[in-house]
Amino acid sequence: MKRSKNIIIIVLLFVIVTMAVGYSAFATQLTINGTAEVIGEWNLRIISIKAQDVSENCDAGNPQFTDTSVTFDAKLVKPGDYITYLITIENAGNIDATLKGMTFTPEENGSPVIIYKCREPIPIIRAGEQAAILVNVTYDENATEVPEIKTRTVTGTIEYQQN
Repeated sequence: MKRSKNIIIIVLLFVIVTMAVGYSAFATQLTINGTAEVIGEWNLRIISIKAQDVSENCDAGNPQFTDTSVTFDAKLVKPGDYITYLITIENAGNIDATLKGMTFTPEENGSPVIIYKCREPIPIIRAGEQAAILVNVTYDENATEVPEIKTRTVTGTIEYQQN
């Protein structure tokens, strides 16, 4: 009995060794080579600023812009006067842009009778599309006298992120 167990164990070991050698003989090593390239382009930029609506006798100045900033110099005459600037943003890249946030902060020590309002742009600017932002500068219609401080600067930030 002991001898037959030993023979069975030896035969099983032989079969296992034979299977291992056979597997090795038929195993093939495969090699995978690849290259990945990023072809996305992020190109969100300002392409224009225009005075769209100007009260009588007011001066919208000569608004200037770069790809990432605008500058304007509004001159208002009397309470109720306003100037509206149209800022156009273009997504010239091939990645959609999602509005992350927008802040317009008027200077604290500037004239309180000058009010800035901004209409939020569309939340997503698809690749190849444009969006508009309206910035309205108003001389407070409830002002009863000419202020001592006559200017007020605003700083605005519009932040988009990749989808």
